[in-house]
Amino acid sequence: MKIIVAGAGEVGFHLAKLLSFESQDITLIDTDRTSLQYADTHLDIRVVKGDATSISVLKDADVANTELVIGVTSSETTNITVCVLAKQLGAKRTIARISNSEFIENKDEIGFTHLGIDELISPESLAASEIGLLLNQSGFNDTYEFEDGALTMVGLILSRTSSIVGKSVRDLADVSEKYSYVPIAIQRSGTQYTIIPRGDTQFREGDQVYFVTVKEGLESIYTMVGKVKEDLKNVMILGGSNIGFKTARDLCASKFKVKLIESNKDKAFEIADDVPSCLVINGDGRNVELLEEEAISDMDAFVSVTGNSETNIMSCLVAKSRGVKKTIALVENMDYFQLSQSIGINTLINKKLLAANTIFRYIRKGEVVAITKLNNMNVELLEFIVHTDSAVCNKVIRELDFPRSAIIGGIIRDGQGIIALGDFEIKEGDRVVVCCLPQALEKVEKLFV
Repeated sequence: MKIIVAGAGEVGFHLAKLLSFESQDITLIDTDRTSLQYADTHLDIRVVKGDATSISVLKDADVANTELVIGVTSSETTNITVCVLAKQLGAKRTIARISNSEFIENKDEIGFTHLGIDELISPESLAASEIGLLLNQSGFNDTYEFEDGALTMVGLILSRTSSIVGKSVRDLADVSEKYSYVPIAIQRSGTQYTIIPRGDTQFREGDQVYFVTVKEGLESIYTMVGKVKEDLKNVMILGGSNIGFKTARDLCASKFKVKLIESNKDKAFEIADDVPSCLVINGDGRNVELLEEEAISDMDAFVSVTGNSETNIMSCLVAKSRGVKKTIALVENMDYFQLSQSIGINTLINKKLLAANTIFRYIRKGEVVAITKLNNMNVELLEFIVHTDSAVCNKVIRELDFPRSAIIGGIIRDGQGIIALGDFEIKEGDRVVVCCLPQALEKVEKLFV
């Protein structure tokens, strides 16, 4: 697939990197020569120096024969302009990164598709939504919802007291009264090796395990792994960035009690005016005395979303040492994901990864309506829509030539989530959630084209 990425910043470079690994035909456009030189020497892509809103630059990048144009510069005005121009010049599909969430909330009313913009993404809004979901599913360190929770993916680390440690997936199926969840991926403690579980796969202490479950299966998973769903109500947020503001606004609307600490006085007053139910403190959140004065030990959750990854990690460690149940840190360096559990932070989130997850569904074959990459694991979770001419349509699951390095996590039919077994027949219109390793991706895609 021929793809143009406008903007060689953190999101653009990360996208170009992931896409180049998949042998996509990538052209990266930016005005900054240094960023382009780094990308040119480290990635197998073409780089073009220039303003992406320039018609001549877009033509030089062969926009007329491009299947996807992604505007991810730091300026939402530039991104919107790039997409509008690219569509007029022949690009098949466009995606614009924006920071104003009002655009997304009113996209149907405005009709951005008529302007030439097929999709709007806001990494900040995605991060705020992720934080809200993690706080609502407090016992897990990773979570993702399909079709408003018809199916939910949850991730957790197995402790020594988990009842399934030492048991196999088959043992788990034997003791379950009804199938309301299925394990889809396992990463052994201390390794980077991802396993797609089969019947004889054993669970071990320290495993990072991902399940797909229907709504009624969440309580069963809590019980099975020996975790308690904490009732989180008091939340402290460090940092009044766009993510901090959106998170505070959304949590307050969900009846959480929120304290937000922001060092910039003007920004603190602005947030206090916009979110009156949030208690905003103007101060330096790196000051442990300030955190203690604001009763950090009484908080149920601590969320650090300043612009500095190290500050976010260290402040979460302080919160953990004061007995806070749930800590979430925003980080920019993907390498930090490997450290999160060993240093005691519940969850790390990354804007680049969240944005990439949203964009990747547009480059997958078959109709993909949702996609997420599991944190720090080389595996993807995709939601496909089944059409009449799809190879899986009207087929029983056990009859499918399904690769062993992939697994069907569940099926959504008429808005209802189903944990499907081998005798389940897939029908037109079904939404099938599949977890697969990179080597199985091409074969899985062909089944749903």
